[in-house]
Amino acid sequence: MRIIKKYPNRRLYDTETSSYITLAEVKQLVLASAEFQVVDAKSNQDLTRSILMQIILEEESGAAPLFTSDMLSQMIRSYGNAMQGLMGNYLEKGLENFVEIQRKLQDQTRTIYGDAPMINPETWSQFMKAQGPALQGLMGNYLEQSASLFVEMQGEMQKQARSMFGGFPFPGAPKTDKDQDK
Repeated sequence: MRIIKKYPNRRLYDTETSSYITLAEVKQLVLASAEFQVVDAKSNQDLTRSILMQIILEEESGAAPLFTSDMLSQMIRSYGNAMQGLMGNYLEKGLENFVEIQRKLQDQTRTIYGDAPMINPETWSQFMKAQGPALQGLMGNYLEQSASLFVEMQGEMQKQARSMFGGFPFPGAPKTDKDQDK
């Protein structure tokens, strides 16, 4: 595991290269799928998530943000909510599905164009137009997987709620098999 130390002066020190690095260089580590951990130089507290959030904040302040204001508002509302853990899992699984779709598109590109360097924007645009139906199919599968994951999570929550609160009489609550046996 590559260790990056964060000092009180906000500088990041890469222990592998014995040099100071920038957030842009940490971003390059992420893009290269390098395993690393950012720790506070004094306390050894793990600061990796905090640094990753800083990178996301910088990216979001650019010309093409990924998150809408509505989406960010919904995410903020989920903190402290009973659904917080499920929301994180849902977003993570959705992102994993999206990455899988992206990988499949890259595999298709390699099949057509070989292992040549990245295609120029015009060629990529033409490829995407030609792949419209396939892309729609992949996105349809992604949406179906996301919807089924949500339904699955909702069912799991209902089961957990019934097991936790099953003994409490709630007016208007649907009867369970146990209630009908009484």
